[in-house]
Amino acid sequence: MPLQLMQIKPGIVKDITPYSAGKNGPYWIDGNLIRFKNGYAEKIGGWLKQAYTRVDASGTITSTETTFVGIARTMVAWRAITDGEDRIAIGTHNHLYILENNALYDITPLRKTTENLTNPLATTDGSTTVVVTDNSHGASDGDFVVINSATATGGVTADTLNQSEGYQITFIDANSYSITVSAAATSTVSAGGGTTIDIKYLIGVVEGLGQQSGDPALGWGSGSWGASTWGTPRSVSASDVKLSNSQWSLALWGEDLVATVRGGAIYYYDTSSSPNRAVLVSSLSGATSVPTTTSVSIISFPDRHLLSLGADPISSSGNIDPMLVRWSTQEDFTVWQPTVTNTAGDQRLEIGTKIVGAVSSKDETIIATDEALYGMTFIGPPFVFSFRLLATNCGAGGKNVLLAVDNRVYWMGKSNFFIYDGTVKDLPCPVQHFVFDRMQTDYIDKTVVGHNKAFNEVIWFYVSTSNSAGTSNPEPDSYVSFNYQDLAWSIGTLNRTVWSDAFGARNVPFAFDETGILYDHETGTSDNGSAMNSFVESSAMEISQGGDNLFMVDKIIPDLTATDDTSLSLTLKTRKYPNSPDITKGAFTVTNETTKVSTRARARQMTMKLESSGTQDDWQLGDFRINVRQDGLR
Repeated sequence: MPLQLMQIKPGIVKDITPYSAGKNGPYWIDGNLIRFKNGYAEKIGGWLKQAYTRVDASGTITSTETTFVGIARTMVAWRAITDGEDRIAIGTHNHLYILENNALYDITPLRKTTENLTNPLATTDGSTTVVVTDNSHGASDGDFVVINSATATGGVTADTLNQSEGYQITFIDANSYSITVSAAATSTVSAGGGTTIDIKYLIGVVEGLGQQSGDPALGWGSGSWGASTWGTPRSVSASDVKLSNSQWSLALWGEDLVATVRGGAIYYYDTSSSPNRAVLVSSLSGATSVPTTTSVSIISFPDRHLLSLGADPISSSGNIDPMLVRWSTQEDFTVWQPTVTNTAGDQRLEIGTKIVGAVSSKDETIIATDEALYGMTFIGPPFVFSFRLLATNCGAGGKNVLLAVDNRVYWMGKSNFFIYDGTVKDLPCPVQHFVFDRMQTDYIDKTVVGHNKAFNEVIWFYVSTSNSAGTSNPEPDSYVSFNYQDLAWSIGTLNRTVWSDAFGARNVPFAFDETGILYDHETGTSDNGSAMNSFVESSAMEISQGGDNLFMVDKIIPDLTATDDTSLSLTLKTRKYPNSPDITKGAFTVTNETTKVSTRARARQMTMKLESSGTQDDWQLGDFRINVRQDGLR
């Protein structure tokens, strides 16, 4: 018989049986760290760690490598006009940072500063615990403080006590708390540190920060339920049970940053005063009726209103209405009190229980509730904005799952994917059930979307059941990607909590993992110098059209583009019937010089798997061919 061409359609298909995928495609049915380009499978680019350094208490950039505190959930990159510098703002679940010239600046807003304390520090010989006394400090367990101007105490150096990163506190009582320093004290001191100590308290639990994971449900075992003896009252503060994890909304106002804590206040960072800390918008000169609580903030384009989505009404400050949209006057994010001479205003949405996320598209701001999608369009006074209900039963699964690409918006729902291109539609996804069946949906709000324009990819990173199932704080470890040019889906494992496409001097996509390590992607061919385990596996392909006869496969002719350092492993799995056990042949080594692979595989259908596990492998597959001969009916 002549050589038989094995043309496999692009994309991973997992929501039907492997045999059906073979009959209807054939398709690929599994893979990891691969993509589809021009219809063919290839290994994705590698990634390389990018170091960044700490800034000491005096504001001097050091050469000491550092990482930030907290899990990065949101970031935005921009180039300032005044100095031409590229900056990245990073919002973690408990801090806000600026990365500038590869130096990390903590710009987390302050709740308060206590000045000129006298000897508030106490140490114990041999212990790393330092007790701080500050009457009516107002801090909660887990909040962060920065100490300034302390002198060496009990053998703990001044540099240690005054470190710019600050310390997380352990609450003792209303007048004291403890911190843990890096080196143990060498003597016991009951009152030390000097007479001019300043303590800066960062915003924290009360202001909406510090919650790594939202409580997935209410009932027995959460909140106050089951916390003590049955029938015994227990005092519970509002911060004990949080249905959402702590996140920031980050938006650019010109070259400056507007940062909003979910369920908290709106802050402003002035790039021209860098380095400094973000401050409350309500504290700026001329500010009026600024929302005190906001779920999501975004800047409308091109009219430039700051939008507060899920806000507190003007008449009820602090009491959030999760479906209320408020906006500042045009070109001024500090003025929110509507008057006849400005464009500030509000509008309540109806479908859903809360606003989840938003994204700016070409002609409108897209607002997603947990049940519906709205379009918000600037029309000018007197109504300022029009609101259109675009569709229902299409709510967003999380705050950071929406992405605008050209004239389209893509997002992950609570159990499927959607696209809006003028009309809201389900986005056909042949791995939909696979993704949502293995997703820890209690943590779907940690899902983050990214864009890789160079390869036409939208990527969602999510928490899978493979990641620390049973713990309270799992982070994204898996991804699903959609190539909107080839209409092909890919899946795999990769732990990234936030992602940005190439920008400015960063000419490749970059992302952070849960430990705060920054990676440049599409860089090299390895996992930061370690092996990348990439593979792609085909569906069960019927060797003959009807599948009546058994065939003997005795030769495979590979077709691939690969570097000289690439070594692929080729494995064949054959079956006589769809539910028969696999018979494995191989693995065979395939390089860019391999002309043929000889084998003896007798079957009606065949699966092909190609994988690489080196640090220098780089490959793209083409159309393989097989040599077969008929071998009977049984």
